[in-house]
Amino acid sequence: MDVRVLIATAIACIGISAPLAAQDRSALSVQLETTLGDFHGRYAFPGATAAIALPDGTVAVAAVGLADVESGRAMTPDARMLAASIGKTFVAAAVLALESEGVLAQSDLLAIHLGDRPWFAALPNAQTMTIAHLLRHQAGLPDHPHLPEFEAAAAARIAEAGDAFTPEQILGFVAGRAPLFEPGTAWAYSDTGYILLGLVIEEVSGRSYYDVVQATFLGPLDLPDTIPSDRREIPGLAVGYAVPGNPFGLPERTADADGRLVWDVSVEWTGGGLASTSHDLARWGHALFGGTAMDAPYLDRLLDGVPVSPDAPGIFYGAGVAIYADTPRGPVYGHGGWIPAYVSSLRHYADHGVTVAFQINTDAGIVDDSSDLVAALEAALADLAIGAFQ
Repeated sequence: MDVRVLIATAIACIGISAPLAAQDRSALSVQLETTLGDFHGRYAFPGATAAIALPDGTVAVAAVGLADVESGRAMTPDARMLAASIGKTFVAAAVLALESEGVLAQSDLLAIHLGDRPWFAALPNAQTMTIAHLLRHQAGLPDHPHLPEFEAAAAARIAEAGDAFTPEQILGFVAGRAPLFEPGTAWAYSDTGYILLGLVIEEVSGRSYYDVVQATFLGPLDLPDTIPSDRREIPGLAVGYAVPGNPFGLPERTADADGRLVWDVSVEWTGGGLASTSHDLARWGHALFGGTAMDAPYLDRLLDGVPVSPDAPGIFYGAGVAIYADTPRGPVYGHGGWIPAYVSSLRHYADHGVTVAFQINTDAGIVDDSSDLVAALEAALADLAIGAFQ
């Protein structure tokens, strides 16, 4: 994959696009709402929001359905939802920003930054994994959310309304385990690796992770609707609906009558860790993948991807970003997000300079792959966004 060609194409497309007329933006918003409404009728999810960021930076938004089924509260474009693993794009971007400052390098062994921690030596591949391995899920670490021991412990803590596990407690679930493979020799998605990146960010910056993200991205890029999901009471959060019988023992409705979460979602931290809107996510993706999220050059490092699997040619993973190098719509960059009761999607279509995001307040039929909702909606919204310029 020639990343330089992909970057040049993306920047060129963004640069030559003329501003969309106001009436055209309005028409696109209507089409977006109609498309989202069609999917709502077909798949019967509680509610959803969607946004399309156009090449000139303007954003069309829409919302359908309900943000709270029991109270009948309508979903609105400014409703927040848990963005889940889309938060990894912020984690990776923070690492790249710190690399630009010269306080770390992707080639650094993790041991340089965290090797003095009392739990460090018990980590799989403790002495051989690097920052780059963690960013690209090549460290050979297990994925703690899917370990039976973690699921059981988390379910017990949720049942007693306890606080979330700390990052160090999370790492205890993988301590002493055999690595999945030697670093750099294969690929396996791991939230655990991104928890370690959060600790590295705090170690080298001397600040909390959330302070780094606020100062580096949320403030400068004017993303006011994106906030830490580090508490049970998240302003403007749409109620999420989980799959019955889920491994964490969550009730189907994951908030009480007042909208307060029934579990401590701060456990996610740098595995995701943000609540946002589709509007903010689309604007973030537009800036990140368009090359304007930071002053220092970074796109070559962001899009320096590794193969995900020999069985998935053309699919790579860069620094916190999935890269689909060759699709009918050209190269696509983005990330998906799942956390119990919420699903999100962020996609940037580089040849066309458009970015699409959507969020749904349920994971029913999605987490178990029994529905094609996410893939079908991604395709429909991509065609809508791209078609606006043809």
